[in-house]
Amino acid sequence: MLQHFQKTLLVGCASLLAACAQPSSAQGNVEVQKIEPTTTMESKTAQEWTLVIHGGAGVIQRSQMTAEKEIAYHKGLEEALLAGQAILANGGEALDAIEASVILLENNPAFNAGRGAVLTASGEHELDASIMDGRDTNAGAVAGVKTVKNPVVAARAVMEKSRHVMFAGDAAAEFAHGHGAERVENSYFTTDQRKAALKRVLKTRAEKADKRGTVGAVAIDVRGNIAAATSTGGMTAKMPGRVGDSPIVGAGVYADNNGCGVSATGHGEYFIRTGVAKTICTRIELLNEAPAAAAKVALDKVAELGGDGGVIVISKTGESAFAFNTPGMFRGVAAADGTLETRIYGEPAK
Repeated sequence: MLQHFQKTLLVGCASLLAACAQPSSAQGNVEVQKIEPTTTMESKTAQEWTLVIHGGAGVIQRSQMTAEKEIAYHKGLEEALLAGQAILANGGEALDAIEASVILLENNPAFNAGRGAVLTASGEHELDASIMDGRDTNAGAVAGVKTVKNPVVAARAVMEKSRHVMFAGDAAAEFAHGHGAERVENSYFTTDQRKAALKRVLKTRAEKADKRGTVGAVAIDVRGNIAAATSTGGMTAKMPGRVGDSPIVGAGVYADNNGCGVSATGHGEYFIRTGVAKTICTRIELLNEAPAAAAKVALDKVAELGGDGGVIVISKTGESAFAFNTPGMFRGVAAADGTLETRIYGEPAK
Protein backbone atom coordinates (compact mmCIF):
# COMPACT_ATOMS: atom_id res chain seq x y z
CA MET A 1 0.00 0.00 0.00
CA LEU A 2 1.34 3.44 -0.88
CA GLN A 3 2.18 5.89 1.87
CA HIS A 4 1.15 9.52 1.70
CA PHE A 5 3.40 12.59 1.53
CA GLN A 6 5.49 13.78 4.43
CA LYS A 7 5.32 17.51 4.67
CA THR A 8 5.71 20.76 6.57
CA LEU A 9 2.65 23.00 6.77
CA LEU A 10 2.91 26.80 6.96
CA VAL A 11 -0.22 28.94 7.38
CA GLY A 12 0.05 32.65 6.44
CA CYS A 13 3.11 34.18 8.09
CA ALA A 14 2.91 31.97 11.14
CA SER A 15 5.38 29.16 11.66
CA LEU A 16 2.78 26.75 12.99
CA LEU A 17 3.68 23.14 12.16
CA ALA A 18 0.95 20.55 11.76
CA ALA A 19 0.41 17.18 10.14
CA CYS A 20 -1.36 17.21 6.80
CA ALA A 21 -3.02 14.12 5.17
CA GLN A 22 -2.00 10.62 6.32
CA PRO A 23 1.27 9.78 4.50
CA SER A 24 1.27 7.07 1.85
CA SER A 25 5.08 6.81 1.75
CA ALA A 26 7.85 7.70 4.12
CA GLN A 27 10.24 7.92 1.18
CA GLY A 28 11.23 11.19 -0.44
CA ASN A 29 11.85 14.68 0.90
CA VAL A 30 8.54 16.49 0.47
CA GLU A 31 7.70 19.92 1.82
CA VAL A 32 4.09 21.10 1.93
CA GLN A 33 3.33 24.78 2.34
CA LYS A 34 -0.13 26.10 3.16
CA ILE A 35 0.45 29.71 2.11
CA GLU A 36 -3.13 30.76 2.75
CA PRO A 37 -6.32 28.87 3.58
CA THR A 38 -7.32 28.55 -0.09
CA THR A 39 -3.96 27.53 -1.59
CA THR A 40 -2.19 24.25 -0.97
CA MET A 41 1.33 23.76 -2.31
CA GLU A 42 3.64 20.77 -2.11
CA SER A 43 7.18 20.54 -3.45
CA LYS A 44 9.92 17.96 -3.84
CA THR A 45 13.63 18.51 -4.27
CA ALA A 46 15.40 17.79 -7.56
CA GLN A 47 16.05 14.18 -8.57
CA GLU A 48 17.90 12.46 -11.40
CA TRP A 49 14.45 11.96 -12.91
CA THR A 50 10.94 12.78 -11.68
CA LEU A 51 7.38 12.13 -12.81
CA VAL A 52 4.33 13.97 -11.44
CA ILE A 53 0.73 13.28 -12.43
CA HIS A 54 -2.75 14.54 -11.62
CA GLY A 55 -6.27 13.25 -12.08
CA GLY A 56 -8.09 16.54 -11.66
CA ALA A 57 -8.67 19.15 -8.95
CA GLY A 58 -11.97 20.15 -7.42
CA VAL A 59 -14.43 19.48 -4.61
CA ILE A 60 -12.80 16.29 -3.37
CA GLN A 61 -13.59 15.63 0.29
CA ARG A 62 -13.44 12.62 2.59
CA SER A 63 -17.10 13.07 3.46
CA GLN A 64 -18.01 12.41 -0.17
CA MET A 65 -15.65 9.46 -0.68
CA THR A 66 -16.22 5.80 0.14
CA ALA A 67 -13.30 3.64 1.20
CA GLU A 68 -13.67 1.60 -1.99
CA LYS A 69 -13.56 4.66 -4.22
CA GLU A 70 -10.58 6.08 -2.39
CA ILE A 71 -8.65 2.84 -2.85
CA ALA A 72 -9.58 2.79 -6.53
CA TYR A 73 -8.31 6.34 -7.06
CA HIS A 74 -5.02 5.58 -5.33
CA LYS A 75 -4.63 2.40 -7.38
CA GLY A 76 -5.33 4.23 -10.64
CA LEU A 77 -2.79 6.93 -9.84
CA GLU A 78 -0.24 4.34 -8.77
CA GLU A 79 -0.63 2.35 -11.99
CA ALA A 80 -0.11 5.50 -14.05
CA LEU A 81 3.00 6.38 -12.06
CA LEU A 82 4.43 2.89 -12.45
CA ALA A 83 3.98 3.03 -16.23
CA GLY A 84 5.99 6.22 -16.48
CA GLN A 85 8.47 5.15 -13.82
CA ALA A 86 9.36 2.02 -15.77
CA ILE A 87 10.45 4.19 -18.70
CA LEU A 88 12.32 6.87 -16.76
CA ALA A 89 14.12 4.45 -14.43
CA ASN A 90 15.57 2.69 -17.47
CA GLY A 91 16.89 5.88 -19.02
CA GLY A 92 13.86 6.47 -21.23
CA GLU A 93 12.57 9.80 -22.46
CA ALA A 94 10.24 12.11 -20.57
CA LEU A 95 7.96 12.31 -23.61
CA ASP A 96 7.39 8.55 -23.64
CA ALA A 97 6.87 8.46 -19.89
CA ILE A 98 4.15 11.09 -19.76
CA GLU A 99 2.31 9.55 -22.70
CA ALA A 100 2.35 6.14 -21.01
CA SER A 101 1.03 7.60 -17.75
CA VAL A 102 -1.73 9.61 -19.40
CA ILE A 103 -2.87 6.65 -21.50
CA LEU A 104 -3.54 4.68 -18.31
CA LEU A 105 -5.43 7.60 -16.79
CA GLU A 106 -7.48 7.91 -19.98
CA ASN A 107 -8.28 4.19 -19.81
CA ASN A 108 -9.43 4.44 -16.19
CA PRO A 109 -13.17 5.31 -15.93
CA ALA A 110 -12.61 6.95 -12.53
CA PHE A 111 -11.10 10.00 -14.25
CA ASN A 112 -12.58 12.54 -16.66
CA ALA A 113 -10.52 11.69 -19.74
CA GLY A 114 -11.01 8.94 -22.32
CA ARG A 115 -13.16 6.14 -20.91
CA GLY A 116 -15.26 7.78 -18.19
CA ALA A 117 -15.24 11.24 -19.77
CA VAL A 118 -18.15 13.53 -18.98
CA LEU A 119 -21.04 14.10 -21.40
CA THR A 120 -21.95 17.26 -23.26
CA ALA A 121 -25.44 18.78 -23.07
CA SER A 122 -26.34 16.80 -26.18
CA GLY A 123 -25.27 13.53 -24.57
CA GLU A 124 -22.02 12.97 -26.47
CA HIS A 125 -18.34 12.91 -25.53
CA GLU A 126 -15.96 15.52 -26.96
CA LEU A 127 -12.39 14.97 -25.84
CA ASP A 128 -9.41 17.34 -25.78
CA ALA A 129 -5.70 16.63 -25.24
CA SER A 130 -2.26 18.14 -25.68
CA ILE A 131 1.39 17.17 -25.39
CA MET A 132 4.58 19.24 -25.46
CA ASP A 133 8.29 18.50 -25.77
CA GLY A 134 10.55 20.80 -23.77
CA ARG A 135 13.57 20.15 -25.97
CA ASP A 136 12.26 22.31 -28.79
CA THR A 137 8.81 23.43 -27.53
CA ASN A 138 7.19 21.33 -30.22
CA ALA A 139 3.57 20.63 -29.36
CA GLY A 140 0.49 18.82 -30.58
CA ALA A 141 -3.16 19.02 -29.58
CA VAL A 142 -6.63 17.81 -30.53
CA ALA A 143 -10.00 19.27 -29.57
CA GLY A 144 -13.49 17.84 -29.75
CA VAL A 145 -12.54 14.33 -30.87
CA LYS A 146 -15.24 11.70 -30.49
CA THR A 147 -13.79 8.40 -31.70
CA VAL A 148 -10.14 8.36 -30.55
CA LYS A 149 -9.64 5.92 -27.67
CA ASN A 150 -6.62 7.80 -26.33
CA PRO A 151 -6.64 11.50 -27.21
CA VAL A 152 -3.07 11.96 -25.92
CA VAL A 153 -1.93 9.57 -28.67
CA ALA A 154 -3.74 11.75 -31.20
CA ALA A 155 -2.05 14.85 -29.80
CA ARG A 156 1.37 13.25 -30.16
CA ALA A 157 0.55 12.28 -33.74
CA VAL A 158 -0.25 15.91 -34.51
CA MET A 159 3.05 17.00 -32.95
CA GLU A 160 5.21 14.44 -34.74
CA LYS A 161 3.35 13.72 -37.98
CA SER A 162 2.14 17.16 -39.07
CA ARG A 163 3.43 20.70 -39.52
CA HIS A 164 0.69 22.01 -37.24
CA VAL A 165 -0.04 22.25 -33.52
CA MET A 166 -3.78 21.62 -33.28
CA PHE A 167 -6.54 19.81 -35.13
CA ALA A 168 -10.20 19.87 -34.11
CA GLY A 169 -13.34 17.81 -34.54
CA ASP A 170 -13.78 14.99 -37.03
CA ALA A 171 -10.73 16.04 -39.02
CA ALA A 172 -8.58 15.67 -35.91
CA ALA A 173 -9.92 12.18 -35.31
CA GLU A 174 -9.39 11.10 -38.90
CA PHE A 175 -5.85 12.43 -38.87
CA ALA A 176 -5.14 10.49 -35.68
CA HIS A 177 -6.71 7.29 -36.99
CA GLY A 178 -4.63 7.66 -40.15
CA HIS A 179 -1.52 7.60 -37.97
CA GLY A 180 -2.40 4.59 -35.86
CA ALA A 181 -4.64 5.93 -33.08
CA GLU A 182 -7.24 3.33 -32.08
CA ARG A 183 -10.83 4.03 -33.18
CA VAL A 184 -13.79 3.41 -30.86
CA GLU A 185 -17.48 4.23 -30.85
CA ASN A 186 -18.41 7.34 -28.90
CA SER A 187 -20.40 5.15 -26.52
CA TYR A 188 -17.13 3.49 -25.42
CA PHE A 189 -16.45 6.49 -23.18
CA THR A 190 -19.84 6.41 -21.42
CA THR A 191 -20.29 5.22 -17.85
CA ASP A 192 -23.35 5.14 -15.60
CA GLN A 193 -21.69 7.64 -13.28
CA ARG A 194 -21.31 10.21 -16.08
CA LYS A 195 -24.90 9.68 -17.28
CA ALA A 196 -26.15 10.33 -13.77
CA ALA A 197 -23.98 13.45 -13.49
CA LEU A 198 -25.39 14.81 -16.74
CA LYS A 199 -28.94 14.39 -15.43
CA ARG A 200 -28.06 16.27 -12.24
CA VAL A 201 -26.43 19.13 -14.12
CA LEU A 202 -29.28 19.47 -16.61
CA LYS A 203 -31.70 19.71 -13.69
CA THR A 204 -29.48 22.52 -12.25
CA ARG A 205 -29.02 20.64 -9.00
CA ALA A 206 -25.49 19.51 -9.71
CA GLU A 207 -22.65 19.96 -7.29
CA LYS A 208 -19.41 21.45 -8.55
CA ALA A 209 -17.75 18.03 -8.35
CA ASP A 210 -20.01 16.79 -11.14
CA LYS A 211 -18.91 19.33 -13.66
CA ARG A 212 -15.29 18.91 -14.62
CA GLY A 213 -11.96 17.11 -14.29
CA THR A 214 -8.72 16.55 -16.16
CA VAL A 215 -5.68 14.30 -16.15
CA GLY A 216 -2.08 15.17 -16.86
CA ALA A 217 1.58 14.31 -16.44
CA VAL A 218 4.91 16.14 -16.37
CA ALA A 219 8.36 14.51 -16.32
CA ILE A 220 12.05 15.30 -16.46
CA ASP A 221 14.38 12.51 -17.61
CA VAL A 222 18.02 11.71 -16.89
CA ARG A 223 19.13 14.00 -19.72
CA GLY A 224 17.27 16.96 -18.22
CA ASN A 225 14.58 16.97 -20.89
CA ILE A 226 11.07 17.99 -19.82
CA ALA A 227 7.71 16.99 -21.31
CA ALA A 228 4.09 17.62 -20.33
CA ALA A 229 0.65 16.38 -21.38
CA THR A 230 -2.97 17.10 -20.45
CA SER A 231 -6.19 15.30 -21.40
CA THR A 232 -9.85 15.86 -20.54
CA GLY A 233 -13.47 15.14 -21.32
CA GLY A 234 -14.31 18.77 -20.55
CA MET A 235 -17.23 19.94 -18.44
CA THR A 236 -20.45 18.04 -17.85
CA ALA A 237 -23.32 19.46 -19.94
CA LYS A 238 -20.98 21.82 -21.77
CA MET A 239 -22.26 23.30 -25.02
CA PRO A 240 -21.23 21.13 -27.97
CA GLY A 241 -18.05 22.54 -29.48
CA ARG A 242 -16.82 24.17 -26.27
CA VAL A 243 -13.05 23.83 -25.80
CA GLY A 244 -11.31 24.45 -22.49
CA ASP A 245 -7.70 25.00 -21.55
CA SER A 246 -6.45 21.40 -21.75
CA PRO A 247 -5.46 21.47 -25.45
CA ILE A 248 -4.31 25.10 -25.37
CA VAL A 249 -0.54 25.52 -25.32
CA GLY A 250 0.33 28.06 -22.63
CA ALA A 251 -2.93 27.60 -20.75
CA GLY A 252 -3.44 23.94 -19.88
CA VAL A 253 0.00 22.67 -20.88
CA TYR A 254 3.53 23.93 -21.42
CA ALA A 255 7.04 22.49 -21.54
CA ASP A 256 10.37 24.21 -22.15
CA ASN A 257 13.75 22.95 -20.95
CA ASN A 258 14.69 26.57 -20.24
CA GLY A 259 11.86 26.96 -17.74
CA CYS A 260 9.61 24.12 -16.70
CA GLY A 261 6.83 21.73 -17.58
CA VAL A 262 3.21 22.28 -16.49
CA SER A 263 -0.09 20.43 -16.72
CA ALA A 264 -3.18 22.23 -15.42
CA THR A 265 -6.64 21.26 -14.23
CA GLY A 266 -9.56 23.49 -13.31
CA HIS A 267 -12.06 25.94 -14.76
CA GLY A 268 -10.62 26.17 -18.25
CA GLU A 269 -11.95 29.55 -19.27
CA TYR A 270 -9.99 31.24 -16.48
CA PHE A 271 -6.84 29.26 -17.20
CA ILE A 272 -7.02 30.36 -20.84
CA ARG A 273 -7.58 34.01 -19.96
CA THR A 274 -4.59 34.09 -17.62
CA GLY A 275 -2.27 31.80 -19.60
CA VAL A 276 -1.53 29.79 -16.48
CA ALA A 277 1.01 27.28 -17.81
CA LYS A 278 3.12 29.82 -19.69
CA THR A 279 2.96 32.29 -16.80
CA ILE A 280 4.46 29.71 -14.47
CA CYS A 281 7.25 28.76 -16.87
CA THR A 282 8.11 32.38 -17.65
CA ARG A 283 8.40 33.24 -13.98
CA ILE A 284 10.67 30.23 -13.38
CA GLU A 285 12.84 31.04 -16.40
CA LEU A 286 13.15 34.81 -16.04
CA LEU A 287 12.68 35.38 -12.30
CA ASN A 288 14.26 32.13 -11.11
CA GLU A 289 11.24 31.46 -8.90
CA ALA A 290 10.64 28.09 -7.31
CA PRO A 291 7.87 26.03 -8.97
CA ALA A 292 5.51 26.34 -5.97
CA ALA A 293 5.94 30.11 -5.78
CA ALA A 294 5.38 30.62 -9.52
CA ALA A 295 2.34 28.36 -9.43
CA LYS A 296 0.82 30.32 -6.56
CA VAL A 297 1.08 33.59 -8.49
CA ALA A 298 -0.72 32.05 -11.47
CA LEU A 299 -3.45 30.42 -9.39
CA ASP A 300 -3.99 33.61 -7.40
CA LYS A 301 -4.76 35.39 -10.67
CA VAL A 302 -7.25 32.66 -11.60
CA ALA A 303 -8.89 33.04 -8.17
CA GLU A 304 -9.14 36.82 -8.57
CA LEU A 305 -11.24 36.24 -11.69
CA GLY A 306 -13.48 33.71 -9.92
CA GLY A 307 -11.90 30.45 -11.06
CA ASP A 308 -10.15 27.59 -9.30
CA GLY A 309 -8.06 24.54 -10.03
CA GLY A 310 -4.53 23.25 -9.76
CA VAL A 311 -1.24 22.59 -11.52
CA ILE A 312 1.65 20.14 -11.47
CA VAL A 313 5.08 21.57 -12.25
CA ILE A 314 8.67 20.42 -12.77
CA SER A 315 11.34 23.10 -13.17
CA LYS A 316 14.49 23.01 -15.29
CA THR A 317 16.46 22.14 -12.13
CA GLY A 318 14.25 19.09 -11.50
CA GLU A 319 12.33 20.49 -8.54
CA SER A 320 8.66 19.48 -8.66
CA ALA A 321 5.53 20.95 -7.14
CA PHE A 322 1.77 20.56 -6.80
CA ALA A 323 -0.40 23.62 -6.22
CA PHE A 324 -4.19 23.89 -6.02
CA ASN A 325 -6.83 26.23 -4.56
CA THR A 326 -9.55 23.58 -4.35
CA PRO A 327 -10.37 21.17 -1.49
CA GLY A 328 -8.40 18.40 -3.18
CA MET A 329 -6.51 17.20 -6.23
CA PHE A 330 -5.83 13.62 -7.32
CA ARG A 331 -2.05 13.57 -7.64
CA GLY A 332 1.11 11.51 -7.39
CA VAL A 333 4.87 11.57 -7.78
CA ALA A 334 7.57 9.02 -8.64
CA ALA A 335 11.26 9.86 -8.50
CA ALA A 336 14.74 8.40 -8.83
CA ASP A 337 15.23 8.14 -5.05
CA GLY A 338 12.49 5.49 -4.88
CA THR A 339 9.65 7.83 -4.02
CA LEU A 340 6.24 6.57 -5.12
CA GLU A 341 3.43 8.58 -3.52
CA THR A 342 -0.19 9.46 -4.18
CA ARG A 343 -2.54 11.89 -2.48
CA ILE A 344 -6.12 13.07 -2.83
CA TYR A 345 -7.05 15.63 -0.20
CA GLY A 346 -5.75 19.08 0.63
CA GLU A 347 -6.67 19.18 4.29
CA PRO A 348 -5.51 17.16 7.29
CA ALA A 349 -7.50 14.13 8.37
CA LYS A 350 -10.14 14.87 11.02
